Amino acid sequence: MKNLAYLNKYLLKYKWYLILGAIFTLISNLFGVVPAQVVRHALDLVKENIDIYFMYAGTDIQKNMYDVFLYSLSVYGGLILAMAILKGVFLFLVRQTIIVMSRHIEFDMKNEIFTHYQTLPLSFYRQHSTGDLMTRVSEDVSKVRMYFGPSIMYLLNMLTLVVLILSYMFSVNARLTWWVLVPMPVLSLSIFFVSSIVNKRSALIQKSLSKLSNYVQEAFSGIRVLKAFAMEKGSWERFKVESDMYRDKQLDLTRVDAMFFPLIMFLIGLSTVICVYVGGQEIMNGTLTPGNITEFIMYVFMLTWPLIALGWTTSQIQQAEASQERINEFLNIKNDILSEKNLETEIDGALSFKNVNFIYPDSGIHALKNFNMEIESGESVAILGTTGSGKSTMANLLLRMYDATEGEISVDGINIKDYNTQKLRSQMGYVPQDVFLFSDSIENNVKFGSPELSYDAVIQATKDADLYQNIVDFKEGFDTQIGERGVTLSGGQKQRLSIARAIVRQPKILILDDCLSAVDTNTENVILGNLERIMKTRTSIIISHRVSSAKLAKKIIVLDDGVIVEAGTHEQLLSSKGVYKELYDKQLSNEEA
Repeated sequence: MKNLAYLNKYLLKYKWYLILGAIFTLISNLFGVVPAQVVRHALDLVKENIDIYFMYAGTDIQKNMYDVFLYSLSVYGGLILAMAILKGVFLFLVRQTIIVMSRHIEFDMKNEIFTHYQTLPLSFYRQHSTGDLMTRVSEDVSKVRMYFGPSIMYLLNMLTLVVLILSYMFSVNARLTWWVLVPMPVLSLSIFFVSSIVNKRSALIQKSLSKLSNYVQEAFSGIRVLKAFAMEKGSWERFKVESDMYRDKQLDLTRVDAMFFPLIMFLIGLSTVICVYVGGQEIMNGTLTPGNITEFIMYVFMLTWPLIALGWTTSQIQQAEASQERINEFLNIKNDILSEKNLETEIDGALSFKNVNFIYPDSGIHALKNFNMEIESGESVAILGTTGSGKSTMANLLLRMYDATEGEISVDGINIKDYNTQKLRSQMGYVPQDVFLFSDSIENNVKFGSPELSYDAVIQATKDADLYQNIVDFKEGFDTQIGERGVTLSGGQKQRLSIARAIVRQPKILILDDCLSAVDTNTENVILGNLERIMKTRTSIIISHRVSSAKLAKKIIVLDDGVIVEAGTHEQLLSSKGVYKELYDKQLSNEEA
């Protein structure tokens, strides 16, 4: 239960639901226990007077006694019916408190986990799969909800019912009660033994489900590639392997769960036999009546469901504990991208990198080595280099997706760590290399991050990104739904929509990370021409492996393996006849060809 102790804050938050649920459970069980005593009185009434009734056979006295019997039994029957109805009413109230509480807690937990996910750094997402993240916020939370809802409800029901029944049984006859309870220690030991097995197998099931969910998510996300390579059969076979593993682990758990019910039913049947045998001796001794035995048997059967629920509840709690352990594993991961002074000031856009080194924490790759760069406010700089040279790493550091391993990054002469991270990012426009669009309308994708922007601003941004004509050609225009990850758009259209999303915010710093790789040369020239006007008033960083994208920049930096090998203007680098000149000539000849 140590992992579930984390959730006590929710029980405290919704304590009145729990308190009222406990009260309603007690009242409903009172109305469930009392009918057994009514049955005992009815049976004793008949047993004590039946001989007298037959003694007056054929007389008016017998008729009068029959009327008394009929009236008395009707009253007893009415009482049992009334208490059954009241029991049902209060059981309804129990569910309206405890089950409703569990739904509130489930809602709060999902919000807490999702909010925590969003605070975690990019390195966290590089180390964990999307399917695993989704499983913990859906399947694992559902398992935990079963602990707060049905498990707590059945435990309260069991505790109140056992206390009520046993206290009355001991007050009637302690010897018979002890004999009836003889099988109970065997049940407790069985539950203790099986629970440890259930806990281990539940953890394995959740891990297997995470792997299965992750594979399915990847298969559907990459369905275009999967079909293009005609790998449907191979994908199905791999899915079958993962699915079979999940099935086998579920069956292993089911086999253990299956031990509970036969065991409990056997022990309940044994208690009933003991009750009849020992109770018969007590009747012959004159200490009990047949009504008491009937009442005791009814109590034994009343204890059947709580004992069955005990096995089921124990299993559910063990599964919830295993799930909460997985949830806590991520909740205990803290965001290391924190602001030291939490400054929320407006920036001008002057940037400085001083002796910056960065090593990726998950892979150990040394992406930037003694990187130095100065950019004045409003200046444009192009960062060129081959794949893996460290270009995108610089953008990630500037956006504070990571913090530099060594060195200092400053914005307007202030250490980037002193700024409020959200405020700083809100003043930047970023077009990532791997474009991600949301399953929404084109307009909402452009306005993402700035929902208050006007429709005119959206139109102008799409014109600047050379996308406007494509949009108006669509049947629904800006209201066109682009599908998951923008699947209905071409690669070039997605990149241009991403550019429009960045520039519509009027950012102080604009970062273009190889954002024109999917467009043709003519479209690139149009977009760059439009960007030239936009870039005049803001700091711009153009990251690319294509020399043509760098021609608008005042300064060009060439990276190779995380090290600056050349820096200067376009003319200076061409005249130096170094790496940049070689790259320029090679790409120019390819375009001419």
